[in-house]
Amino acid sequence: MPSGCIEVICGSMFSGKTEELIRRLKRAQFAKQKVEIFKPIVDTRYSEEEVVSHDNNSIRSTSVESSSNISILADGVDVVGIDEAQFFDDGIVEVCNELANRGCRVIVAGLDMDFQGKPFGPMPNLMATAEYVTKVHAICMRTGNLAQYSHRTAGDQKRVMLGAQDNYEPLSRAAFNAIRADEKRAKS
Repeated sequence: MPSGCIEVICGSMFSGKTEELIRRLKRAQFAKQKVEIFKPIVDTRYSEEEVVSHDNNSIRSTSVESSSNISILADGVDVVGIDEAQFFDDGIVEVCNELANRGCRVIVAGLDMDFQGKPFGPMPNLMATAEYVTKVHAICMRTGNLAQYSHRTAGDQKRVMLGAQDNYEPLSRAAFNAIRADEKRAKS
C-alpha cells in the first residue's frame, strides 16, 4: 500500500510558512526524492519560476492556473510542494487527497485566514483532511506577542490582494480586535 500523506503549514503573513515549505522540500531533494513544487499563476510577487520567501530563500517551481494541472504535472513524483494554497480553487483538496492516495507526500503552505480574520479559501478543508498541520506565527507589529492575523494596511477591500510589508502587518488577537473596533467606530 502506498503511504502518502498531506502536511499543511498555515499561519499569517510573515510567519515563515513559505520558509518552512522550502526547508522541507530541500530536505526531500537532499534525500534524492523526486520533488515538484507548484504555486498559483496569480502569485507573481517575487518570481514566476520560483517560490520565494519574504527573506529571499527560494526554490524552483511551476506556476499553474488551476489545481487540476497539479495532478497531471506531478505524475511519478515522491514529494509535491504547493505554496499559497489559499489562492487555488476548492479542487485543490481533492488533488491533494488523490496525490496522497497515490503515495505522494504532499506539503501545502497557505494563509489560514484572510485580512478580515475569516477562513481563507480551501485552507480549512485542507487542514481537516491533512495528517499533519503546523501553525506558524509571526510577531505582532504592535504588541510583540505572537501574531496570527494578517492586517491589511492598504485600503483595498478585495479579498485577494498580493502584497508584502507595504500592504500587510502581522497582528495579535488583541491588536487585531482593537483595530477592527476602531474601524467600526469610524464607520458609525
